[in-house]
Amino acid sequence: MAIHLDDDMQTAINNAFTDGCPIIWATAGADGQPSLGFFGTTQAYSDHEIALWMRTPARGFLKRIAENPQATMQYRNPGTRTAFQIHGEARVANDPEIDRQVYDNSAEAERNNDPERKGLAVIMEITRIIQRGEVIQSRDGDTGAKVD
Repeated sequence: MAIHLDDDMQTAINNAFTDGCPIIWATAGADGQPSLGFFGTTQAYSDHEIALWMRTPARGFLKRIAENPQATMQYRNPGTRTAFQIHGEARVANDPEIDRQVYDNSAEAERNNDPERKGLAVIMEITRIIQRGEVIQSRDGDTGAKVD
Protein backbone atom coordinates (compact mmCIF):
# COMPACT_ATOMS: atom_id res chain seq x y z
CA MET A 1 0.00 0.00 0.00
CA ALA A 2 1.32 3.40 -0.89
CA ILE A 3 1.51 6.08 1.77
CA HIS A 4 -0.75 9.06 1.23
CA LEU A 5 -0.52 11.85 3.80
CA ASP A 6 -4.00 13.39 3.61
CA ASP A 7 -4.69 17.12 3.36
CA ASP A 8 -5.70 17.42 7.03
CA MET A 9 -2.44 15.87 8.22
CA GLN A 10 -0.39 17.98 5.81
CA THR A 11 -2.13 21.14 7.03
CA ALA A 12 -1.62 20.15 10.68
CA ILE A 13 2.09 19.53 10.11
CA ASN A 14 2.60 22.69 8.07
CA ASN A 15 0.88 24.86 10.69
CA ALA A 16 2.22 23.10 13.80
CA PHE A 17 4.80 25.74 14.69
CA THR A 18 2.46 28.73 14.28
CA ASP A 19 -0.37 26.83 16.04
CA GLY A 20 1.87 26.35 19.09
CA CYS A 21 2.06 22.58 18.60
CA PRO A 22 5.75 21.93 17.95
CA ILE A 23 6.59 18.60 16.38
CA ILE A 24 8.94 16.31 18.25
CA TRP A 25 11.35 14.03 16.42
CA ALA A 26 13.08 10.89 17.67
CA THR A 27 16.26 9.43 16.20
CA ALA A 28 18.87 6.94 17.36
CA GLY A 29 22.40 6.58 16.06
CA ALA A 30 24.54 3.49 15.74
CA ASP A 31 24.83 3.24 19.54
CA GLY A 32 21.04 2.82 19.79
CA GLN A 33 20.68 5.71 22.24
CA PRO A 34 17.45 7.56 21.37
CA SER A 35 17.33 11.34 21.21
CA LEU A 36 14.33 13.67 21.06
CA GLY A 37 14.15 17.16 19.62
CA PHE A 38 11.62 19.79 18.59
CA PHE A 39 11.91 21.11 15.04
CA GLY A 40 9.73 24.09 14.14
CA THR A 41 10.61 23.78 10.45
CA THR A 42 8.86 20.42 10.04
CA GLN A 43 6.65 20.40 6.96
CA ALA A 44 4.86 18.08 4.58
CA TYR A 45 7.11 17.88 1.53
CA SER A 46 4.79 15.61 -0.46
CA ASP A 47 2.00 13.16 0.27
CA HIS A 48 4.65 10.57 1.24
CA GLU A 49 7.54 12.70 2.57
CA ILE A 50 8.20 15.01 5.52
CA ALA A 51 10.91 17.67 5.46
CA LEU A 52 12.66 19.85 7.98
CA TRP A 53 15.29 22.56 7.82
CA MET A 54 18.29 21.73 10.00
CA ARG A 55 19.68 25.21 10.57
CA THR A 56 22.67 23.93 12.55
CA PRO A 57 24.28 21.14 10.49
CA ALA A 58 26.69 20.29 13.32
CA ARG A 59 23.81 19.04 15.49
CA GLY A 60 23.75 15.36 16.36
CA PHE A 61 20.53 14.78 14.41
CA LEU A 62 22.39 14.62 11.08
CA LYS A 63 25.04 12.27 12.48
CA ARG A 64 22.36 9.98 13.88
CA ILE A 65 20.37 9.73 10.62
CA ALA A 66 23.62 9.06 8.72
CA GLU A 67 24.24 6.11 11.06
CA ASN A 68 20.61 4.99 11.27
CA PRO A 69 18.05 6.60 8.94
CA GLN A 70 15.05 5.38 10.98
CA ALA A 71 13.28 8.41 12.44
CA THR A 72 9.91 9.22 13.97
CA MET A 73 7.99 12.45 14.38
CA GLN A 74 4.97 13.06 16.54
CA TYR A 75 2.28 15.69 16.13
CA ARG A 76 -0.13 16.53 18.94
CA ASN A 77 -2.69 19.32 19.15
CA PRO A 78 -4.59 19.12 22.45
CA GLY A 79 -7.07 21.79 21.31
CA THR A 80 -8.32 19.69 18.41
CA ARG A 81 -7.55 16.36 20.10
CA THR A 82 -5.51 15.37 17.06
CA ALA A 83 -2.36 13.30 17.37
CA PHE A 84 -0.38 11.01 15.11
CA GLN A 85 3.08 9.56 14.64
CA ILE A 86 4.92 9.29 11.38
CA HIS A 87 7.79 6.85 10.98
CA GLY A 88 10.23 6.80 8.11
CA GLU A 89 13.72 6.88 6.70
CA ALA A 90 15.46 10.25 6.88
CA ARG A 91 18.32 11.60 4.80
CA VAL A 92 20.01 14.90 4.02
CA ALA A 93 18.58 16.13 0.71
CA ASN A 94 21.93 17.18 -0.82
CA ASP A 95 20.14 19.28 -3.43
CA PRO A 96 20.28 23.10 -3.48
CA GLU A 97 16.78 23.35 -4.99
CA ILE A 98 15.26 21.17 -2.26
CA ASP A 99 17.22 23.15 0.36
CA ARG A 100 15.73 26.40 -0.99
CA GLN A 101 12.20 25.01 -1.08
CA VAL A 102 12.32 23.57 2.45
CA TYR A 103 13.87 26.76 3.84
CA ASP A 104 11.31 28.96 2.05
CA ASN A 105 8.40 26.83 3.32
CA SER A 106 9.56 27.05 6.94
CA ALA A 107 7.81 29.42 9.34
CA GLU A 108 9.19 32.97 9.14
CA ALA A 109 10.29 32.92 12.79
CA GLU A 110 12.35 29.81 12.05
CA ARG A 111 13.84 31.29 8.85
CA ASN A 112 14.88 34.34 10.88
CA ASN A 113 17.11 32.03 12.95
CA ASP A 114 19.12 31.16 9.82
CA PRO A 115 19.01 34.25 7.57
CA GLU A 116 22.20 33.19 5.77
CA ARG A 117 20.76 29.75 4.94
CA LYS A 118 23.63 27.83 6.46
CA GLY A 119 21.42 24.85 7.18
CA LEU A 120 20.44 21.75 5.22
CA ALA A 121 17.16 20.16 4.24
CA VAL A 122 16.29 16.73 5.59
CA ILE A 123 13.70 14.58 3.83
CA MET A 124 11.99 11.62 5.50
CA GLU A 125 10.31 9.02 3.29
CA ILE A 126 7.26 7.89 5.27
CA THR A 127 7.06 4.17 6.03
CA ARG A 128 4.01 4.19 8.31
CA ILE A 129 1.51 6.45 10.03
CA ILE A 130 0.10 5.63 13.47
CA GLN A 131 -3.00 7.18 14.99
CA ARG A 132 -4.82 6.21 18.19
CA GLY A 133 -2.47 3.28 18.72
CA GLU A 134 -3.10 1.71 15.31
CA VAL A 135 -1.14 1.65 12.08
CA ILE A 136 -3.42 3.49 9.64
CA GLN A 137 -1.03 3.46 6.68
CA SER A 138 2.06 1.45 5.95
CA ARG A 139 4.39 1.20 3.00
CA ASP A 140 4.45 -2.54 3.61
CA GLY A 141 0.66 -2.88 3.85
CA ASP A 142 0.75 -3.67 7.58
CA THR A 143 -2.34 -1.60 8.50
CA GLY A 144 -4.64 -2.23 11.41
CA ALA A 145 -1.84 -3.47 13.64
CA LYS A 146 -2.06 -2.25 17.23
CA VAL A 147 0.97 -0.39 18.54
CA ASP A 148 1.76 0.09 22.23
